[in-house]
This record gives sequence, C-alpha cells and structure tokens, in this order.
Amino acid sequence: MKTYFAKPSEVEYKWVVIDAKGVVVGRLASYVAKRLRGKHRADFTPHIDTGDHVVIINADKAVLTGNKTRDKTYYRHTGYPGGIKSRRAEEILSGRFPERVIQKAIQRMMPKESSLARAQLAKLRVYAGTEHPHEAQKPEVIDFATMNSKNTKAA
Repeated sequence: MKTYFAKPSEVEYKWVVIDAKGVVVGRLASYVAKRLRGKHRADFTPHIDTGDHVVIINADKAVLTGNKTRDKTYYRHTGYPGGIKSRRAEEILSGRFPERVIQKAIQRMMPKESSLARAQLAKLRVYAGTEHPHEAQKPEVIDFATMNSKNTKAA
C-alpha cells in the first residue's frame, strides 16, 4: 500500500465562521490552529497547505480563564536598545485592536518561521464585531461554544 500525499491542485478549501463570544481563548486558538493546518482532514500532508479559511467574529467578547486578563503580559521590541514594550491582556482586550489577543494565540500555536505557516496563517480573519465581508464565500458556521462545556467560561 502506498502512502497518499495530497497535491496542491487537488485540495478543496472550505470557509468556516466561528463565534468567539464567551469562548475561552486558548481552547479556541488550539482548535483554529488545527483547522488552519488541515490536521482535521484525512488527507493531511505536512508539507502541503490543506487547511481551511477561518473567520472569527466577536473576538472582543472572548474570555481568558483565571487571572490571565490581569497577569498575562504581551511583549514587543522596537528594535532599539532598551526598546522592550509590554501590555497586559486586559489593556489589549479593552483597547483599539482586541482581536490581536486571539491572533497571537493562534500564531503561537502554528509552526515557527516557515513559509507554509505564514501561508496558512494568512487564511485567518479575525473581527472584533459580528460583521464580516466574507458572506460571498458561503462559510459554514461552527458552534464552537457547544462542542464542549469547557469551551465557555463558567459565570
């Protein structure tokens, strides 16, 4: 029996919409990273992009468990000596670009420093509100919150 390798011309990409309202960020990020890589498919091939296009809406309403909103810190560097900057997760979620918390969580679960990972990450679209401009692609709606009781934070 021969091993099957998917060819880029044979891969059919699906569009998926996920509502992040009340969903735990880490669980959502691991699910979306798996979908972007294509590991949910039977024809997964590690060196071919077999993943789906993922649209996440209501990213500003996603939640972090425990004290992560207060304690989690995101660092970046300006490139100059002494140019390290830091922001807490609650500052980002209540700020101008709350979708960056989900984007960074997903990006850090993808393979590092490869052109394939960049191509797969380019198929991710994250929006803070409920509106998105991808209705023409007829995306399939996935109710991630009801897949497991742990996917949503208990009140």
